Amino acid sequence: MDLRELLRRLDWVLLLATLGLLTYGVLMVYAATELDVPGDPWHWAFRQLIYAGVGLAVMVVLAVLDYERLRRWQWALYGFALASIALVFVLGPITRGSRRWIPLGFFDFQPSQLAIFVICVAMAAFLVDRLDARDSWRLTLVALGYVLLPAALVFLEPDLGTATVIGVLGLGLLFFFGTDWKHLVAIAAAVIVVAVMVLQVLPMLGLQVLNDYQIDRLTVFMDKSVDPASAGYNVRQAMIAVGSGGFSGRGDLATQTQLAFLPEHHTDFIFAVVGERWGFAGAVGLLVLYALFLWRALRAATLARDMYGSVMAGGIATVFLYQLLVNMGMALGIMPVTGIPLPFLSYGGAAMITNLMLVGLLQSIHIRGSEAFAVRARVALE
Repeated sequence: MDLRELLRRLDWVLLLATLGLLTYGVLMVYAATELDVPGDPWHWAFRQLIYAGVGLAVMVVLAVLDYERLRRWQWALYGFALASIALVFVLGPITRGSRRWIPLGFFDFQPSQLAIFVICVAMAAFLVDRLDARDSWRLTLVALGYVLLPAALVFLEPDLGTATVIGVLGLGLLFFFGTDWKHLVAIAAAVIVVAVMVLQVLPMLGLQVLNDYQIDRLTVFMDKSVDPASAGYNVRQAMIAVGSGGFSGRGDLATQTQLAFLPEHHTDFIFAVVGERWGFAGAVGLLVLYALFLWRALRAATLARDMYGSVMAGGIATVFLYQLLVNMGMALGIMPVTGIPLPFLSYGGAAMITNLMLVGLLQSIHIRGSEAFAVRARVALE
C-alpha cells in the first residue's frame, strides 16, 4: 500500500479526536503545574509534550504495520511482558511503598503499562487461533489464566489499578470474541465472590490481602466523612475542586489547584483540574472528544477485515472506557481511588506511549479493514 492510499484510508476522525485529547492534556498539565516548579512553568507540560511526541512516532509505525504480523509474535511478546514485570521485583526501586518502574537512566520503564498493549495483541491471537472451541469452558478458563497471571504479578507490585485494567481488558477480549454469555456470567459471579472473600471473610480470619492504604481508600469510598484529614483528604479536595468550577470554570482563580490543596493534580485527579478551571462546559467538551474516540474504536471493530482485528479493537475500546469511568468517578467521589490515569490527560510517559500504541493499532485495523471492504465492493460490482 503506497503512502497516498494509506493516508486516504486513515481514520481521520480518530486521529483528530486523539490530537484534540493530547492538546487538552498538555494544557491541563500546564494549568495544574505552572506554579509547582518556581521559574519553570512548563517543567511538567514540556515533558508531557515529549512523551506525546514519542508516542505519536510509535503510533505512526504501528498504523503503517499490518497488525497481522504481530500475531506471529504472540508468545514472544507475552513472555517478554511477563519477564519484564517479574524483573521489576529485582531491579525496581521502592517508590511510595511499591515497585512499578525499571530505571533506564533517561526514562523509567513501566512494564505493567506495556503489558496492556501486549495482552491485547497476544490474547486476541490466542483466542482467534482457537475459534472452533469458542463455547468451550476449557478455553475460557485457560484464557482467564492467560490474563490473570500478569494481572497477579502487577497486583503484587502492588498496583491494584493497573491489575484491574488488565483484568477488564481480558474480559473485553472474551466478550468481543463471542464467548458464551453463561461463561461471562459465571466470571462475574466469581469476581463478586472473590471481592467478598478479600474484603470481608479473610480479614475476619486474620488474613489481609490488601495493603492498609488500599483498605483506607475503599473505606473512604463507602463513607466520605471517614478521616477527612488523611485517607479521605484527596477525594474531598477533588470533589471541592469539581464543585467550585460551576458552569464555565474559575480559570486562573482555580485556587484548589493553584494553591496545591488538590493532591496529585497532574496525575490521578487531573479531571478535577478540568472541572475547577473550565467547569461543566469544559468537562462536556472533553467527554465529546472521548465519545468520538470510543465511537471510532468500536467502528474499527465492526470494519475489521478479520476476527483478530475485531477482537483487538473491541478490547481497546473496553480498556479506554473503563479507565475513563474509574478516573472520572474518582474525582467525583463515586469510584474508589485506584490510581488509574485518565487517558491522554494524566501526566506520565508510560501510560501516554501505551495509549498511543493502542491508537496505532486501531489505525492499522481501520486501514486494512477499509481496504478489504473496498476490494469486496469491487468484486461484487464485477
